[in-house]
Amino acid sequence: MVTVVELISYPVKGCAGIPAAEAELTPAGLRHDRSFMVVAADGVFRSQRTDPRLAVIRPEVSADGNHLTLSAPGVDPLRFGIDAGTGTAARAEVEMFRTPYRAVDQGAEAAGWLSEVLGAPSRLVRVPPEHDRVTDGLTPGTSGFADSSAVHVLSRASLDDLNARITAAGRAPLPISRFRPNFVVDGWTEPGTEDRARRLTVGDCELGFTKLAVRCAVTLVDQHTGAKAGPEPLRTLASYRRVPEGGVAFGSKFSVLKTGKVAVGDAFHVTDWGTD
Repeated sequence: MVTVVELISYPVKGCAGIPAAEAELTPAGLRHDRSFMVVAADGVFRSQRTDPRLAVIRPEVSADGNHLTLSAPGVDPLRFGIDAGTGTAARAEVEMFRTPYRAVDQGAEAAGWLSEVLGAPSRLVRVPPEHDRVTDGLTPGTSGFADSSAVHVLSRASLDDLNARITAAGRAPLPISRFRPNFVVDGWTEPGTEDRARRLTVGDCELGFTKLAVRCAVTLVDQHTGAKAGPEPLRTLASYRRVPEGGVAFGSKFSVLKTGKVAVGDAFHVTDWGTD
């Protein structure tokens, strides 16, 4: 049986992942996933592509959803009340991949803390209640500030196959954290099986395939140290996972068709398969 073995959300885009034994799956993915984003002074989002130290910032949302705690090595943690933007809060104009969005700025205290940790002027913003982003792919959906679709799925079979190729070349295997998945699944024997799943159920929920996960330089960042540690996995992925749209793919992305509860141990059942 194929089951969920890890659930990870990333409340602040680019920052550390937060594992959970169970979670709510919303139309935009796991609850709080990529609800927040760090931006530069000009409103353009910060990413591990250029700011790898984001990886060492650990964000935790309180159980009631009202407070966010930011922690990082060498600095005191910061806990503050979340401005959800439900009142008269002004909207900030931000930009992600050259696309403009409106967001709720989280204030000077969070901005000062992030600026100190990252060594550059930064602010923290949140998805506003009226956020109506539509994501592309085979099954359109929505998401917060994720790169694209709401849910990223990666199987252990795919990682094991990649690491076998990396170690055969005399290099060290990589942890799954390099790929920042939301759902890690186990039970498939063939690597890349997640690429062929078109509809699936997990817990009370249903997911629809949108696209392959095309990988970028974020996979070169050690998620524990916040330092670039390439050239793997991109070197090895380039030898067998190139895709026509450019780059290399590893893992798959899905939109949320039915919301509900999900948990580690839930069966991951594919109800519709693709042919490619």
